[in-house]
Amino acid sequence: MNIMTENYTTALQRQNGSGLDRFFGNSGGAEQLLETAQPFMELLMRNECALKEIETKLNVLNDEFSLQYDHNPIESIKTRVKDPMSIVEKMKRKGVAPTIENIENTLNDIAGIRVICSFPQDIYALADMLTRQDDVTLIAKKDYIANPKPNGYRSLHLILGIPIFLSKGKRQMKVEVQFRTIAMDFWASLDHKMRYKQDVENADEIIAELKLCADAISAIDMRMQDIRNRIEKDREN
Repeated sequence: MNIMTENYTTALQRQNGSGLDRFFGNSGGAEQLLETAQPFMELLMRNECALKEIETKLNVLNDEFSLQYDHNPIESIKTRVKDPMSIVEKMKRKGVAPTIENIENTLNDIAGIRVICSFPQDIYALADMLTRQDDVTLIAKKDYIANPKPNGYRSLHLILGIPIFLSKGKRQMKVEVQFRTIAMDFWASLDHKMRYKQDVENADEIIAELKLCADAISAIDMRMQDIRNRIEKDREN
């Protein structure tokens, strides 16, 4: 048993007799999933490979920008593959049995990349260049920068199709890519931490304050973008 499969089965064993049993409606729920450990780990491996493909493309674009324009649009890249229990719990919430086929057909965010950029214009430039590559398919797009969520959340979300090449042939995979500026990520990280605090007094006031902070941070983002554009224009002259 390899390390990945061992971690998966250990996690499932910890769940035996709890949420998974209720989901499957019998005491054999965890054992049922244990029998599928190998194909499940193959699914996670394929998603890891898809992440590497997209991350490489982003790093190449960042390197090219650095050489051609003396500017790195990407501050950092964070990648993750959902852990097995998070996948099972999400399928449970959707009311769908967590078979490999169902997971692949239902979930778009098993593989996720968060790209932190310097400026809003960098986000749209990178997203455009990435989606124009002939082996990348744009499946879905949600622009929460142009249309923020009611709580003030801003980010550009893309679901991309990307092929990976394995020993038995090509597989088409899905990767969720989230683009944020440093400022957007700063707000989202703190909002996430505070939103999950329990028994908060004056919750409505706090939500309103967080929305005001999001709007203020967005305004600063645009001012910094304007300053950068003015500097670039002066260089051209």
